[in-house]
Amino acid sequence: MDVVGFWVRSWTSDDLTGARRLLTPDVEIEWNFDAPVDDEELLQVLHRIAAFTDTVTVVSRTDAVDGSALIYDLVGPFGTARLVEFLGVENHRINEVRHVYDVTAVDRYFPGLYAN
Repeated sequence: MDVVGFWVRSWTSDDLTGARRLLTPDVEIEWNFDAPVDDEELLQVLHRIAAFTDTVTVVSRTDAVDGSALIYDLVGPFGTARLVEFLGVENHRINEVRHVYDVTAVDRYFPGLYAN
């Protein structure tokens, strides 16, 4: 199974159940928003992205033995922001998620995206 491909298809189509199944119970998550993050908060932000963007496109994917690095374009009605995602994969599950957002563009084009 292509874990990374399934992850991308799941969250970008707003299938949080499918995305959640891929995360290990002790998944390590980090992002560069000024807000705390755990698996539930991550999935809620991904839900908001899937719901509020016009399109989410993977513009680059680089695979390694233990995961992948992806670059996404998040195209909204008023502009585009970028997300870089690093996924750690072990035993066909995601054990690490690192998100680096273009925070300036997210705040401008997707206000309130990561507000609790």
